Amino acid sequence: MTTDLEGDLDLPPTDPPLPDTPMWLSHHWPQDYDRCAVVGGMHVCRRCLVLYPVALVAGIAISLGDWWSHSLDAWVLWLFPLPGVIEFVLDNLRLITYCPRRQVALSAAGAFAAGVGYVRYLDDTLDLLVWSVVGAYTAVCVAAVVIGVLRRRSAT
Repeated sequence: MTTDLEGDLDLPPTDPPLPDTPMWLSHHWPQDYDRCAVVGGMHVCRRCLVLYPVALVAGIAISLGDWWSHSLDAWVLWLFPLPGVIEFVLDNLRLITYCPRRQVALSAAGAFAAGVGYVRYLDDTLDLLVWSVVGAYTAVCVAAVVIGVLRRRSAT
């Protein structure tokens, strides 16, 4: 290593992080592994790590017995994921900074709605309520990703 005129060390450029986990588990490139939890040495998407187990448990619990009032389904399916969708959009547009605790809390609320949706889907695979929620929120999230990427590319 050499030093410059002011005596500071001239450090070699930092290599980008290398992927150590399949994309189907992490859903993030190595530079975004802070959005993952490390499980068994593998980076697992934090949102998915909360979403799928909670959705599965919620779906099973809702389908057991007759305690759940399906008159609540539309409210739950539209409102419970909404804060998580808003957070996803704002994060992808870089209008808020990433916060793991916020992501986990909002993912858990959306996961309960996913459990309700799973039960409705298993009862009727063409359920209009389920597919309208999935379609609307998917369109909003995909649009946020595309707009975010285009904004970052045009800024460089």
